[in-house]
Order: sequence, then C-alpha cells, then structure tokens
Amino acid sequence: AEPAPALPQPGLALPPGVPGSFLPPPECPVFEPSWEEFADPFAFIHKIRPIAEQTGICKVRPPPDWQPPFACDVDKLHFTPRIQRLNELEAQTRVKLNFLDQIAKFWELQGCTLKIPHVERKILDLFQLNRLVAEEGGFDVVCKERKWTKIATRMGFAPGKAVGSHIRAHYERILYPYNLFQSGASLLATNIKSESDPPEARTHNLRRRMGCAPPKCENEKETHSAVKLPEKREHAGEPEKDKSKVRSKKPTNAVDLYVCLLCGSGNDEDRLLLCDGCDDSYHTFCLIPPLHDVPKGDWRCPQCLAQECNKPQEAFGFEQAARDYTLRTFGEMADAFKSDYFNMPVHMVPTELVEKEFWRLVSTIEEDVTVEYGADIASKEFGSGFPVRGGKFKVRPEEEEYLDSGWNLNNMPVMEQSVLAHITADICGMKLPWLYVGMCFSSFCWHIEDHWSYSINYLHWGEPKTWYGAPGYAAEQLEDVMKKLAPELFESQPDLLHQLVTIMNPNTLMAHGVPVYRTNQCAGEFVITFPRAYHSGFNQGFNFAEAVNFCTVDWLPLGRQCVEHYRLLNRYCVFSHDEMICKMASKADVLDVVVASTVQKDMAIMIEDEKRLREKVDKLGVTDSERVAFELFPDDERQCLKCKTTCFMSAVYCPCKPGLLVCLYHVEDLCSCPTYKYKLGYRYTLEELYPMMNALKMRAESYNEWASNVNEALEAKINNKKSLVSFKALIEESEMKKFPDNDLLRHLRLVTQDADKCASVAQQLLNGKRQTRYRSGGGKCQNQLTVNELRLFVRQLYALPCVLSQTPLLKDLLDRVEAFQQQSQKLLSEEMPSAAALQELLDVSFDFDVDLPQLAELRIRLEQARWLEDVQLTSSDHSSLTLDDMRRLIDSGVGLAPYPAVEKAMAKLQELLTVSEHWDDKARNLIKARPRQSLSSLVAAVKEIEEIPAYLPSGVALKDAVQKAKDWLQEVEALQVGGRVPVLDTLAELVTRGRSIPVHLDYLPRLESLVSEVQAWKECAANTFLCENSPYSLLEVLCPRCDIGMLNLKRKQKKLKEPVPGGKKKSTKLETLSDLERALSESKDTASAMATLGEARLKEMEALRSLRAANEVKVLSSEQDTELKVCLCQKEPAAPMIQCELCRGFFHTGCVSVPNVAQGPRVWLCPHCHRSEKPPLEKILPLLASLQRIRVRLPEGDALRYMIERTVNWQHRAQQMLYSGNLKHIQDKVGSGLLYTRWQGTSGQLPETNKVSQTIGAMSFSMPHDWDNRTIYLHSPFSTGQHCIPLHGFTELDELMMEAQLLQVSLPEIQELYQILFTKQSPALQTEQRSPVGAPSEKNECCRGKKEGMSYMERKLKRRFERESFCNGKRARVKKMRTPKKKKLKLNHSKDLSTNKLERERERLLEMQRSAESHSLPSDMSFSEQEDSEDEDAICPAVNCLQPEGDEVDWVQCDGSCNQWFHQVCVGISPEMAEKEDYICVSCSGKDSPYRK
Repeated sequence: AEPAPALPQPGLALPPGVPGSFLPPPECPVFEPSWEEFADPFAFIHKIRPIAEQTGICKVRPPPDWQPPFACDVDKLHFTPRIQRLNELEAQTRVKLNFLDQIAKFWELQGCTLKIPHVERKILDLFQLNRLVAEEGGFDVVCKERKWTKIATRMGFAPGKAVGSHIRAHYERILYPYNLFQSGASLLATNIKSESDPPEARTHNLRRRMGCAPPKCENEKETHSAVKLPEKREHAGEPEKDKSKVRSKKPTNAVDLYVCLLCGSGNDEDRLLLCDGCDDSYHTFCLIPPLHDVPKGDWRCPQCLAQECNKPQEAFGFEQAARDYTLRTFGEMADAFKSDYFNMPVHMVPTELVEKEFWRLVSTIEEDVTVEYGADIASKEFGSGFPVRGGKFKVRPEEEEYLDSGWNLNNMPVMEQSVLAHITADICGMKLPWLYVGMCFSSFCWHIEDHWSYSINYLHWGEPKTWYGAPGYAAEQLEDVMKKLAPELFESQPDLLHQLVTIMNPNTLMAHGVPVYRTNQCAGEFVITFPRAYHSGFNQGFNFAEAVNFCTVDWLPLGRQCVEHYRLLNRYCVFSHDEMICKMASKADVLDVVVASTVQKDMAIMIEDEKRLREKVDKLGVTDSERVAFELFPDDERQCLKCKTTCFMSAVYCPCKPGLLVCLYHVEDLCSCPTYKYKLGYRYTLEELYPMMNALKMRAESYNEWASNVNEALEAKINNKKSLVSFKALIEESEMKKFPDNDLLRHLRLVTQDADKCASVAQQLLNGKRQTRYRSGGGKCQNQLTVNELRLFVRQLYALPCVLSQTPLLKDLLDRVEAFQQQSQKLLSEEMPSAAALQELLDVSFDFDVDLPQLAELRIRLEQARWLEDVQLTSSDHSSLTLDDMRRLIDSGVGLAPYPAVEKAMAKLQELLTVSEHWDDKARNLIKARPRQSLSSLVAAVKEIEEIPAYLPSGVALKDAVQKAKDWLQEVEALQVGGRVPVLDTLAELVTRGRSIPVHLDYLPRLESLVSEVQAWKECAANTFLCENSPYSLLEVLCPRCDIGMLNLKRKQKKLKEPVPGGKKKSTKLETLSDLERALSESKDTASAMATLGEARLKEMEALRSLRAANEVKVLSSEQDTELKVCLCQKEPAAPMIQCELCRGFFHTGCVSVPNVAQGPRVWLCPHCHRSEKPPLEKILPLLASLQRIRVRLPEGDALRYMIERTVNWQHRAQQMLYSGNLKHIQDKVGSGLLYTRWQGTSGQLPETNKVSQTIGAMSFSMPHDWDNRTIYLHSPFSTGQHCIPLHGFTELDELMMEAQLLQVSLPEIQELYQILFTKQSPALQTEQRSPVGAPSEKNECCRGKKEGMSYMERKLKRRFERESFCNGKRARVKKMRTPKKKKLKLNHSKDLSTNKLERERERLLEMQRSAESHSLPSDMSFSEQEDSEDEDAICPAVNCLQPEGDEVDWVQCDGSCNQWFHQVCVGISPEMAEKEDYICVSCSGKDSPYRK
C-alpha cells in the first residue's frame, strides 16, 4: 500500500531543547525481495517505485544468504574526518547563535561585555524575546499597549509573577540599542543588515562565553539606567582594558580640535567620547540612544560600528579535523566516545535513546558536543567495500557471484539499465561509490542528490544509521519551510541545502505540513532514495557505509528539469545532460527500447529548445558560427559565465574574453561588445539532430509494433486466440531485440508461464501419473486438484488468452470425473453396495489424477463390504466357522468405520463368539470333568451345542465322545442279549475303549471288575501250574503239546539259560502254538474249543510216540555211529547218562539236574517234558469252578476245562486198570527180569518232597524189547545211570503211563501205578497207602487253601458291594476285609520260597480286587446269574447262623488260617470292631492253634 504523507500534528511543534520532546516520524517501507526478485535490481526498484517514491526513501533487506565479503583493507584505509558541532547543524539553532554573536559583537565594539541575564532561574532567550517584540510591533508599541505580560507568557513563563517588567528592563538595556542601530536611527549610520560572523570569529568567542558557569540571577528589583551598561566582565583569560574615553585625557592644547560630530559643539568635553576606530568625537548625550556614562574599554562610533558589522561573512561549512585516522583508530575513538557519553557499553544503548539525545543536542545552545565524520571518502583511492574484478581483494570461489552482482555498488551505476553508463567520465560519488565512516551523533544534513538522481546506500557493518526522508513531491515545500524558519541563513547562502550543512528537526518540518519518514538501516541492508527526495540522518555508532548514485529511464525528464533548476540557482552541473542524451542517441540501434523511446521524447524537447534559442541568438545579430567538440573540453572550461551550466549543444563566446563563454540563455551577460563580434559554437546542426531522433523513434517503434502484437494476442477473442507457440515466439523476439523488461513483457511472460503450467498440469492430469499413490493407499497428493479446482481449472484453460491442445481432453476428463461422482453418490446412497461394484468404481478412479473426496468413503465402504461378505461367506458353512475365524473377523471388523450393517454383523458375531466360547469351554470342562459326566447330561449338552452355528472343537470332541459312548453301550448290551459267554479279548477291548471315552459308563466298572477277575484268575492259575522261572506260558502248559520233536537244541538251551521272569511266556511263539491259540480264540463256544483241543491231543500223542521210538532206537544203535547226538548239549553220548521217563531221551548227568540216589527210585523227566508244578486235581477244580462263576471264555479256561476232562478220563482208565487183573499180570512180567532186580535193589519208598518236579521219582520205567540182550550195552555209554522201567510190549499200560506224564496234574492213581511197579505190592495195600503217598505237599495245600480263600473272598466282596450299592458312607466297613498286612504275617509260617511266591501272588490279586471295588457291575445288570450261584455258596460257617436278611448284611473274614467269611451278627462283632480289630474264628482259635489268644 502507498504510505500516506504525514499530516501536521499540533503536538509536534514543541520548543527545541525540551527533554524527551522528539516524536519519531512514521517508518518508511521495508522490502524483502525473494531471490528471483533480487536477481535484477533495476526491475525490482521499478517494481517498488510506486510505493517507495511516496515516502522518498525505502529500505531493502537482501535475502538472508546474500552476504558479500568486506573487501576494504582495514589497515591501509586512512582519512581525515570533518568536525561537526551539533548545535551548529540545526538551522534555527544556528540562526539563534548568529543573532547572539551579533549582539555580543555590537556591545563589544562599544566597550561593553554582553552578559545574558537569568529570569526565573533560566537563561533568557534574547533571540525569542527580540522576535516576539518585533512580531508585536516593536518596543514602543509593546510599551504603549502593555503587552510585556503577554510576551512573558508566550516565552513560557508562568503568569502572575511580574516577569513582564523584568523582561522589559532586559530588552530595553540589551536589545533596544541594537535595534535602534539596526533601524538606522543613528545619524550617520546606514541601514545595517544582520549578517553572520565568520565561524572562527564567532563560535570560539561564544563558546568561551557559554563555557563559563552561569552567573547568579540579578536582583529582580534592581533598576538600571537606560544608558548604563553592565559592568565589564572578563573574557576567558582576557584582562579588562581600562581605557579612558574622556576628552580630558588628550593633550589640553589640542582640545579645541575635537568637536562633537553630531552637534558640532566642543562643549562638555568630559562628555565627549573618542572613537577607537576613527578618532571622531561624540557627546554621550548626542548619541541615539544617549549614553549616561562613559564606557569603559574600547568604543566605536556609529559609523565604525556600521562599517564593522557590515563586513560580509564566510559561508558556513565543516572544518577538517586536525588528525588523520585509520579505520581501527577511528573505531576505537568512536566507541570510547559513545560508551563514555552514555556510560554503558556501546551495543546496549537503545536506538530510541540515541535519537532523542541527538535532537536534544542539536536544538540546544547550552551544550556543545563535537563529533567527527569520515564522509565522502573516495572508493577509487582506497577501494570499495565490495569486491571488484582486478581489485586487490581476492575472493573465494563461492564468493565470485558478488563480483558481478547488480547490487554491488560498483556495478549498479554502469549497468545497461542505468543511463549514467553513457557518461564516460568517472564522476566521484555518482558513478564511483563514496565511503562513509560514522560515529555516534555524526550526521548528514538535509539534501537531495546531484541532478536529482537516485542514490543507494549499503551499510557494510557496524551500528545502525538512522534516516529521515521526505518524498520528491514535497521538496519545494521543505525548502520553503526551512527558508521561512531560518531566512537569515538563506540570505547569505541561497543554495544552502546543496551544501549538506543544515539540519532541521523532523518534528518541526512535520508541524509545517512536510511529510517525513524514518528508518533504522542495520548492517547488511540497503537504503534507496528516490529523485528529488530530501533526506538526512545520523549514525548510532561506529559503522561503515558505501553509497553511489544511479539513474533509471524514468529519471530522464526529471534530469532535464533539474538542469533548468540549477540554471536558476546558478549552480554548477556535475555532467552535461544534453551530452548524455546525444551519446545515447548515437547508439540507438542497441539501446533498450524503453530507453530509446524515453530518450527520443527528451531529445525532441532538447531540439525544440535548441531551435528556439538559436533563432533568438540569430535575431540578436550573432551570425558567425562554428562546430565545436565541447565534449573534449574539461567541464570547468565550458561553463556558462552567468548560470554555471555545462554547455554542450551550443555556446556563445567573444574574442574579448578568451576562455569564457555563455549559454544561449545568457548571451546578453557575456560582455559589452556588440553582438556581431560574438561567435556561436555548436556541436550538431539541427539537420544532424533529426536523423538521430528518428533512429531512436524507429527503435522505439519496433518495440511498439511488438507491443501491439502482444496486446492483440492478449486481448484476442475466443475464436481468434493464438497458440501457446506464438506467445513463446513473441517472448523470443523480445529477448532477441532486447526489448525492455517492462510490465507488458512481464505480463506476457506471466501469461505464457501460466499457460505453460496449465498445459503441464493438464497433461499430468490426462496422464494420471499419480494413480500408483491411490493404489498404495496414499491420500491426497500435495499438488492434487479437487473436482471443483479441476472445474475451475478447465474454466481457466478456456479463459487463457492462448489455445491449448489439452483443453478439450481435460473437459472430457472433467465430464468423466463428474460422472464418477454421480455414480459414486448413487452407490454410496445404497444401504450396503457390493464389494465388486465398489471396486469397479475405484478402478475407474485410478485414471483420474484428481482429489476425489468420495474415494476415502468408497474405500471405507469397500472395506466394510468385503468384511461383510467375508462374514457372510464364513458364516454360511456352520461346520467350518471356527472360533479363530470369528475372532479374526471381529479383529478385522474393529478397525472399520462405524456403519449400521457392520455394527449389526459385529454384534451378531460377538454374541456368537461369546456363546461359542462359553459352550466350547463348557464342552472341554465336561470332557475333562472328574468324576465323568453321565451320558444323559452330555447328550443334552451336545443338543445345545448342535444348535450353535459354529464349529466348536471341544463340542465336536464331546459329540464324538457321546457317539462312542452310545456305540460302546450298544455293543455291551448286544453282548448281554446275545446269550453266549463273552470272550475275554472282547471284554478287554471293550474296557480299553470304555476307559478312553470321557463319559460315565455304568457298565464299565463291572466290566473292569470282570476283566480284573479274569486276570486274577489267570495269575492264580499261573501260580498254580507254572514252575518258578518257567519258560512256558499258562496256555502252553494247559494245552496239549504242539512242539514235540520240533524244538531244536538251540531253542532248548536258550529257554533254559534265559527263563522269563515271573512265569510269563516269551515273546517268540511257535507257529503251532499260535495256531492253536488262534483256533481257541476264534471258536464260537466251548464245545468247538474242546474239539480243537481233542485234535491237538491226538497230534500230541502221535508225535510223542514217534519221539519215544526215535530215542529208543538211539540206545540200540551201534557204537560206530559217530553222528549220534544226545542231551541238551547235542553232543555224543558219554557215561554217566540219565533217561527221561516220557520222551525216552538220554541226557548227560552233567548237563541236567539229577535226583539224589540216596532218596530212592524216582521218575525223572527231562527239562522239555517237565513243564509244570503238576498240582493235584483238588487244587485245579476250584479254579474251574471260579472260572465258571466269572462266566467269561478265554483260551486258558477252555484248555483247563479240557485238561480236567482229559485228567478225569485218564483217572477213570487208571482206576479200571488198578482194580482189574491186568496190572498184576504186567507186574509179574516186569519183575522177573535181571534189570528189574537190580533196579529194585536201588529203589525204595518214595519219601515226601517239596519239589513237585521230583515228586514222582527220578527213575523212569520202561520195558526193553529184548531183556535177554540187555548185556549188549552194559558197557556202552548208556550202560551207567538211570533207565526207564521196561514196559515195551504192554501197550495199554505204556499209553496210560505216557499220558500220565503228559497230564499236568498230580493224581494218586499215577503214584499208585508207579508204587505198584516199584514195590510189587498188592492193589489193596496200595489203596491203603494211597492217602499218605498221594497226600499233597505243604506247598500244594497252602496254595489250594489260599486259592479257595481268595475265590471266596472275591465272591463275598463282590456281593457285599453290590448290596451296598456303592454307598460312600459305608465303605469304611469293608476295611477289615481288605486283608491287612499283619494278616499276611500270620499266614507266613512256612519259610518255603514257593509259599512266599504264592503269598506275593495273593497280595497282587488282593490289590487288583481293591482297584476293582469301585468298578464292579451293579446288581441290576447282566451277568447276574453268577450272584445266584454265589448265594448258594454264601453260607455263614457259624454253628448257629442267624441267616440275616435285607439289602445290607455286614460280613467279617477270619484273620486265622481258614479265611472264612461270617455274618458279623452271627459271631457277635460290631462293624466298628470289625474295622479296628482282628477276628479269629472258633475253629482257628482252638487249643493247638497258634491263633489262640
């Protein structure tokens, strides 16, 4: 905005010297150009001119990085500064000082010393008093009208103190005589003008006066005579001169020579005054005003006084300082002055304080401050502060840009755009920069630049420079105000303002309507002053500045106007304006077109003026003329004698005054010679000037034609618009022809740039370059257009003054974008559009390089739609909707923007997840529950879970468990209903499966109990049959032998050396046994199993017969048969040897265990034939009975059943033989042989033994085929040792005895038969001896009793728990029945190893029974037939059994040897006693019983 000129403000016209009265003017504009703007200084100045010329000055801050190096040599730069006394600078203050000097001089010449009086304790301002009295009409008028009080008030004294009378007295005493003298009232005096003294004569005297301490105020009431002057006081250091003026002092003889020049009388000689200047005499009373007393000191008469005061003064100017400074020493002085003056460090003094103090100092006459200013130092001599090409300062490579910068003040005046470049002379200060070294308060006074040019000032470094400026349009106004306020100064110096010696307070100027602006120029900143803009200022402290002038094209008319102004002032020109114009015209073809146009206009004015003046000179009679090259003359030799202007176009000179000339304006002032003697010197004829002007015109017109084309192109209508290419061609033409960079070209460039940018943006939009950003999810690009902007952009394209090919294409793009918007709006208005439709719309948007606000919403809706479709798809198949799926969907849905459909689906999912998680956890807990849950509750849970539309892993597991449980129960029930006795393998498999099902199965405990009973039965049977460390399994022992003749030696040895611990069967089975076992397992019922076993028996018998025959043959073979192998070791026969009773094989006595001969004759079986303990039948039958009670089929059971049947069958056959006569017949036959006799001799009664394997005896019985030939092998390896009883020929007995050894049972009949064969006793005796002989051993008895007791205990336990129905509260009652450890101790009377083993087996059985307690089948289930059979056996052995009835009958077991069960009530035992104490029945506690208490 254009700054408004400052208006006069009433409060600004304050009296100078009042502290703090200075009000800073408004700030001038400050410009901060961009790098682009800063590149061309003239273009930038042209741009800011409309604003800045309104204020006269402006400040320019370069871009922050523009920092030129300081190129001056600090140590070599030296200068002599100018002295500035601050109170002499201000115009009004200087006028006041001049006036006081005149008064002082006036009284001094009359022999009196001026003493400035004090009123109201302040010095009386004599200058103001004199001016106010004059304004009021003079002394007489003021006295007559009594205006002294008014004058006192105007002077600032308080009214009411009678100050007026004192002021009148002082005026009358000091000023009135001076004013009378000035008015010419003295008779012989002429009018004397007040003129300033020379500075030397005045200032020093005054300064001496002002340097004294002010005298005390005189007594106000003291009255002085109007003619008596104050007593003469000493000047500083000057003694008073007491010189008598009285005529009597002269020689008396010469008195008559002296008469008063005024009255002509010589009377009153004592009153005659003698002038010290001319020796004239005057009466004191004749003088005007009259003197009352004779003055002391020198006295001048009015004529001498007038002559002295009328001397012309020297013009005021700054004197040079006495000393020379370098930059460093001046800086030290300047900083010391400022810090001393303000009593603080220089950098801490505020600029406002310095400014106020400066204007206070220049406005006071009471304080005298002197500073020094290093101004107008020529840069040509010491070098510029800026680096220059070819200079001494070496710039770094990065600083080379400053060498050619337009803002380098060495370059600016001579740049192409500056018209000063056409002046060949180096004008110091104008074309060459001047340097300025400032200190605090050093100032530059109000002035304008030479030729009203521009100036530019750069502050290199240091403290700020404060500027004041007034615009060019106010220049004359400012001059008028200064002339009005200090007319005395201008009378003596008409061009005072051109001398740069006068300053005036800006507040005073502003009070008189002059617009003034200020600024503080800091280091690194430029200040530009505009043409004819007055400016002044002062320095805040030590600094270094550089300034130069420059002229732009727009200055040319002002330059001509300035020369006219200089002519009126008779002021010298710095250069010839006309010469510059002609020089520019001579280079018209290369001139800037705007310059050419402007120069052409200026030249037209010049030619017109020259034509007119030459015609005038011609009329004056100057006819002689010649061509003169004025430019070759020095400027001072071609200056007009009258107006001092520099002549170039023409001049007139006369031979009478060689070397002198006048311009055509002042021909009359040349000399008194007649004009025909004058000669006209001209540079060009008028005919030569016109072609020069026309060349300028053509250059300008080529521009005008171009400008016309540009304007036509810019203003073309729609149909006539030119292309962008033609616009660029116009710009190229302007560059080629160097047309000016004016507004039109700038506008063309701007339009073309805009069009170019539009074309680029349009192409970019059409290419859709930023589509990848959309795809990657990027938002709005920084430079992306909105749809509205695109619409405006299309309008802008149509509004461009040129045509772009992209415009119709972009219009089509806009149409498509708008269609996209409509479609997206329609789609977004739907409740839930499909993801495919949204994606399709988004795909369309990828082609648009436009910011579409719908895209964000479309993407959001697309995410929502995809999510909803994902939810729908996932939920459609309930079986595949997992909890993780739900969680995933919820997690992905959480990030979605709120939307009703999404929120509804989310709530539904959340609810489903909660329910699913709840039921999944519940299902998991149901599966893991202990105790296991009932099937019904799980079925209910499964039903609930099936209603949940999701896949629950635990739910599926629960459902699977329920299904398995149902299948299992179905199988169990099918087993019950089937009627067949279940097979053990089936039951075991059911139990295994049942245990793995996490459901409470009612049948499972019973089945487990059943299986455990079977296992217990198998263990008991194994303990009964199997030898310790037996290599055979129970089934191998119980079944007919399948391995007869098949076992090789290696197998036998392995079996002997590596017996299976605990009687378990080896892992390796023969195929024949496996076949048999498989056949038994696969048999449907007992009958088929019996048939299978019958077949096996036949095979066994057949195989054994073959084996026996083969082994018998080995005995009869010849000794030469070296290949004969016998025994376990499969080596050759070697005596002594022993023969097996069953297989008839021979064995080395060292390889096998041989019975003790001392114990009598025994039946000996080899390790292959001795397979079991061969328990008595009495011990085996309970095993079969307990198996029948269990009602489970197993191969061992079938084998046992078959074995018993076979045993009973054999027993029947043996009894037939025993009680028939056949045996006696055989006995006789056998007993007749020699061998028998010898065998008989070693035989004896078979003693009882604990070894079951040796119970039968160690000696085998066999009948040799030929007893007569037995001597054949008496001396063979088989001749020593034990042999079988020779039964060859007795087939029935041989078969019977062979089968007797195959039976794994001890029978009394077997012993009887052997006893008979051994002893030849009668059957009757044998029958009598049957009992003791066949009596079971202690071990057998123990085992049997234990087994029976165990079966009974099992039975009782089972029945008891069935009756108690698993009642937890009463379980403690059966603790007594669980066979405590002390009971085992009571039973362990025998230290026999077998007994201990049986005890261990029994313990194991009991443990199994305990574990089976809680799993027994309930009484309401199947297999209850056995309870009936048990009830028959469950008879209390008490003598007087009470036969108690009911659901719960308490039993107790005897802790004695019988292990029988009794009703607690029958034996008088309470449940508590049964639990805590041992119970011994009556039979066990008999006299001889160890249990007797």
